[in-house]
Amino acid sequence: MNQEFTVAKFGGTSVADHAAMMRCADIIASDSQVRIVVVSASAGVTNHLVALCQTGLSTEERQAHIDGVIAIQLNIIECLSLDADLAHGFDSTLNDFKHAAQHPAQTNAHRDELLSFGERLSSYLFTQVLRDKGVASSRFDVRSVLKTDGQFGKAQPDITQTKTRAQAELVPLLSEQVVVTQGFIGSDEYGDTTTLGRGGSDYSAALLAEACGARNIHIWTDVVGIYSTDPRLCNKAKPIAHLTFDEAAEMATFGAKVLHPATILPAARSGIGVFVGSSQDPQGGGTWIEKVPSSELIAGVRAVTQRKNQLLLTLKSPEMLLASGFLARVFTILSEYKISVDLVTTSEISVAVTLDNAPNASRPELDQEALERLGEFCHVSVETNLALVALIGSEIQLRQSELNLMRVLSDFDIRLICHGASKHNLCFLVEQSQSDTVVQAIHQQLLEQGR
Repeated sequence: MNQEFTVAKFGGTSVADHAAMMRCADIIASDSQVRIVVVSASAGVTNHLVALCQTGLSTEERQAHIDGVIAIQLNIIECLSLDADLAHGFDSTLNDFKHAAQHPAQTNAHRDELLSFGERLSSYLFTQVLRDKGVASSRFDVRSVLKTDGQFGKAQPDITQTKTRAQAELVPLLSEQVVVTQGFIGSDEYGDTTTLGRGGSDYSAALLAEACGARNIHIWTDVVGIYSTDPRLCNKAKPIAHLTFDEAAEMATFGAKVLHPATILPAARSGIGVFVGSSQDPQGGGTWIEKVPSSELIAGVRAVTQRKNQLLLTLKSPEMLLASGFLARVFTILSEYKISVDLVTTSEISVAVTLDNAPNASRPELDQEALERLGEFCHVSVETNLALVALIGSEIQLRQSELNLMRVLSDFDIRLICHGASKHNLCFLVEQSQSDTVVQAIHQQLLEQGR
């Protein structure tokens, strides 16, 4: 049974500076049920760390990024007087960072170690901010409990071991204090630092909530909940008060950047409610994500999202006509190289799949060696500069009420369409240069009418 406490996670903009941290501390001070706080790196820090992992930087460029990380931290620490325990840890961690950042990451393990410093540093500072607000708190190194495999850059959590360690080392601390810890990072069986992938702090919060038996997760970001589409694209986009786990998972997977896609997995399997709200406007409402009885589902399209920087990988083998095993062979190779596929369409002799090609990914999604393996038995083509547009909701069907969608799409070139595997989405690919316009047109026709 879940305990009556909450895990709160604060993103990079929420801990960007001292003023932002103070707002977050007010949220914690006003809610006695929050016992675990997961923080991201302060806004801007991770971008510097990613740059420092690159080869080819001049000495001056490297130093500029090191100075950039330090400047963000010092801007916060100027407003604080760190307690002795936190000062010692912060200074030691900062020195470790300076040493690690002097040279480009030669291994994936070194890269993950370097990328971990943002969260490690911000957690010291936020702990002090809480103490200054009168909240009894301590900093906890999440790497001692959040155990993963050794897949650096995209580590997979060991759910069983994480729960065992969290129950033994973390839960006993919660009755007396708020524990501040880090998102995004963990450690493998050898104690080496691993990362869960960009944006993994949400996932960390959900994993810890599940491992510790929390009742709720509060994800505090810079927007008031999850919107019907990106409000920067459509000024009539509205926050959605309630979503099912399935709807939220589809939205996160297909481009709603407010929530990391994997966050929903531990929350759904353990029945943990997820709230998404704004740390800048905590009274402004937000979005609750919970299990909803089928009788209470709201049918139809509820949101439209997009995910840019997509690859379309098409594999064709005419000699496989009427032969079995082609798809099995394709997906075996994709699995061997841990290539994550989103959309799939097939025919008797070909298969087309979509993959992420995010420019800031910790490693390329499509491995050259994998392409060569696939090329041994089929023709391989790769298309770039595509965006995936997804309609999200429940019981989505292409019927009379969706004819407006067909009229909207008739004005654009659609590269691939996928519908039927799930009644929670309808997805298609368009040229990336057109995707903003497509999203705006769909939102206007399907989600703004009658508002």
